[in-house]
Amino acid sequence: MTDAPVVVARSERASEIVATARRILEDEGREALTMRRLADEVGMRAPSLYKHFPAKRHVEAALVEDAFVEMGEVLHRAVRRPGRRGPVAAVLGRYRDLALTNPHLYRLATGPGLARDLLAPGLEEWAGEPFFLATGEPYLAQAMWAFAHGMAILEIEGRFPAGSDLERTWRSGAEAFSRS
Repeated sequence: MTDAPVVVARSERASEIVATARRILEDEGREALTMRRLADEVGMRAPSLYKHFPAKRHVEAALVEDAFVEMGEVLHRAVRRPGRRGPVAAVLGRYRDLALTNPHLYRLATGPGLARDLLAPGLEEWAGEPFFLATGEPYLAQAMWAFAHGMAILEIEGRFPAGSDLERTWRSGAEAFSRS
C-alpha cells in the first residue's frame, strides 16, 4: 500500500472558497457553480477570487483533489479493515456510499474533462489503488472499478428499472469479483 500523495496546502481563504464551491456544487449542481456566484457567496469581488484561483477549472480541480483524497482515505481504510464481508465487498460498499452521498462531486471527479494536469501527482492512482489491493490483479481491478462506476452513475441517475434490488446487484458484483 502506498502512502497518500502530497497535496499542496491551501491558504485559509482558498480553503474557504473550495468549501463554499463544494456546498454550491452539492446543493445545486455543477451548472450553479460559477466564478461570479462563488465570489458573491464568499463575500468578495470576482477579480479578487481570481487571485486565489485563476479559472473555474482550478476551483473544480481543487474539488476533485478533495474528492480523491476522501475517496482514497475511505477506500484504503476499507481494504485495511474490511470486516467479515471481505475487501472486495468493503471497497464496493464504501465506493457506493461516497458516490451516493456526494453525487455532484462524484460526477465532477469521474466525468469528462478531468484536469489531470492540475491534480497532485499520483493522487488519482492512489485513490483507485484499493481496487487493486482488494483484487490483487490490475485488469480485474479495472473491471471492478468499471462495474462500481457504472452501477454508481446509473443509480445516481435513477436509470435502473423500478423494483430493482440494487443491494442484491451490488452484492452479486462483489461475489463475482471475490471469486475471480
